[in-house]
Amino acid sequence: MIKIENYSYPKGLHLLMKWQSGDGSAKDEMTKIFNAAIAGDFDDNFAILTKPDRVHSTASVHMLALALAFDLYGIESREFYKTDPYRYVRTNLAVSRLLGVHKFYTTWALYAFTCEALGQKMMYPDRFPPGADPDSILINKENWHNLETPDFEEGIPKVVDDILRVTQELTGVSPLLQISAPYSLAADIYGQEPLLADLVNDPENVNAMLDHLGDKVLGPWMDHHFEKFPDGWVELSDASGSPFFIGPDNCMSMSIRSIKHMLRGKKYANRVFDNNFRGDFVAEVKKKGRASRRNSSKEVVSDRNKLLELTDAKVSVNPIFIMRLEADKVDISFYEEQSITRNIPLTSGIGSPQIDRNSIEDLNATKIEIRNESRSFVESIKKVCDSIDLPENNHVDQSWPSHIYFEDVNGQSQFELVEIILDEVYKSSPIVRQR
Repeated sequence: MIKIENYSYPKGLHLLMKWQSGDGSAKDEMTKIFNAAIAGDFDDNFAILTKPDRVHSTASVHMLALALAFDLYGIESREFYKTDPYRYVRTNLAVSRLLGVHKFYTTWALYAFTCEALGQKMMYPDRFPPGADPDSILINKENWHNLETPDFEEGIPKVVDDILRVTQELTGVSPLLQISAPYSLAADIYGQEPLLADLVNDPENVNAMLDHLGDKVLGPWMDHHFEKFPDGWVELSDASGSPFFIGPDNCMSMSIRSIKHMLRGKKYANRVFDNNFRGDFVAEVKKKGRASRRNSSKEVVSDRNKLLELTDAKVSVNPIFIMRLEADKVDISFYEEQSITRNIPLTSGIGSPQIDRNSIEDLNATKIEIRNESRSFVESIKKVCDSIDLPENNHVDQSWPSHIYFEDVNGQSQFELVEIILDEVYKSSPIVRQR
């Protein structure tokens, strides 16, 4: 009988490397592991939580689980995500164990699922996650007012409920609903370009539409979630509403403002957070007042005040932990300082492009770079854990992103780099708690 314990770090990662290289024996072995996982043979193992006295890691693995399901069984995207919650959750949990990440974090194609629940036309590729069809946008400036609250007892909301129910059954962790924040939902069903144009030319329309989405769609969806799962959480994601795409001021006055509007009066507001704003570095840069006549190039200077203002705004919709994503580009020391000052944990994201084997030009140089970077991340996280009022369980029973968070691991990830990052996590010394 196959035991998932036999594939503890780094054995599972090495098997994934062999599978990725096209090794037939590795594929056969992976098939046996998946057969056992789907049959429920690993369920007892899935109920074991990681040790709370260490820096830990987690990963969004649904794309890798889909790649494996397609390769091993020919299961395509629509079937994988929507037809069998036990198969979906068990394969995701098994992949997490094979990778060697410490903390379970069940995810799905959240942007796609959120807009599909409203009737947005979707694209379901065979071996890749779904996405909104950009050529068939659901709403426009004339009709967005007519968007009504969907039925949360059927379709995508039921799919999500089933995934959350099974995840809690198998792991014991509190259910975490992942949906789009208002701005990112608008970008998917209104269109990125029309939304950006209105952001400049008709900001009042944008804010009114965002509030409508919060009041009619996302707020009721959260109400439904907490009725189903009183111990649940909600993770909002707002990549399209990030400083990188719409600037720090618009991020604060539109994206973050609309979240706060949506949560007004909600008794569960302290169990809702958004941790997916990207591109903090744009808040650090401002133009110098005057440029030389001889040199027309625009000089920039650091503006730490704007970055602090943005951080305050982000914390207002996520007071649970500080998140540093790869796209933020600001040194980890800033987030370390902010975490200690605010007495909340630190999470550092590993972006999927960082570990994408198709985008790496010099693997050896990248290995050195990722080793040094991940070491600095782990050191900062460890310092934060040693410095703040960390609870005894170190949040290991919560399904939020962990200290080291792989934003997406998929079939094209360079597993050698994943191993280097996790090696730094595993080498970290135990947390010394404040007394």
